[in-house]
Amino acid sequence: MQFPARLNAILERVANNDVEIKVDAIDERTLIDGMQKIANRITTGLILAALIVGAAMLMDVPTSFRIFGYPALAISLFVMAGGGGAALVISILLNDIKVRKK
Repeated sequence: MQFPARLNAILERVANNDVEIKVDAIDERTLIDGMQKIANRITTGLILAALIVGAAMLMDVPTSFRIFGYPALAISLFVMAGGGGAALVISILLNDIKVRKK
């Protein structure tokens, strides 16, 4: 049985076990590193949001220890959330600058 020349050549290579398949896959390590960065940023954002909500709920708690007329614990949580948010934004910006330089 005669096949067209190209098909005959392909079948001949398959018969001689001389077929190679090239796979161009994504870089899994880079993908996993990117996902890890995203997960870390989301987790940090959730923790900061919890600090802000907790601080807002503590504003109604009557206490004698106050700073600027507000409950000290609530103000300290707001300050920690603000500092954490600023640190997160700075970290993201610095990391993005490093990635762009590569």
